[in-house]
Amino acid sequence: MRWTVSFASAMLGFGACILVSGIALGETDVGNTAPPLVAVELNGATFDLGALRGRVVVVNFWATWCLPCREEMPALDAFYRQHRHQGLDMIGISADRPRDRDDVSKVMQAFSYPAAMLRDAKVNGFGAPEALPITYVIDQSGIVRAKFRPDQLAVTEKALADSVLPLLSHQTTSQR
Repeated sequence: MRWTVSFASAMLGFGACILVSGIALGETDVGNTAPPLVAVELNGATFDLGALRGRVVVVNFWATWCLPCREEMPALDAFYRQHRHQGLDMIGISADRPRDRDDVSKVMQAFSYPAAMLRDAKVNGFGAPEALPITYVIDQSGIVRAKFRPDQLAVTEKALADSVLPLLSHQTTSQR
């Protein structure tokens, strides 16, 4: 009986991750210009996607209660640690409620990439995420080059390498 209740709770949580309540304000598709995003990071710094033109940026929408989100965060962090000095920026945007900010901060202590609360975004052209987790790879020209969702293309270090490394190589070559 316990296992059934736990399993049912886990599946309900997973379903909540895939279909986040709320309507997406803007559909961000691969090949389109990334929408503006300006958010106050947990440490008080400002993340401005528009100011990062010329760099490759990974934007990950997640929540503390979303198991698939939490499962992919180590891969995001490892990739960020390995490539941040090659022109890669990353931010995790938490869809948690403002009152859960302390929980978000505790989770992010284990990771090296910055994070912000979705509700702290001053400008959010992405809108409410259509699913959680959802991750966008944006090239140095501001174009969305990849979109990861666990029901389509999950975030792994290999998937990130396949999507991001060619962009970083192009950036290095074009800056010479």
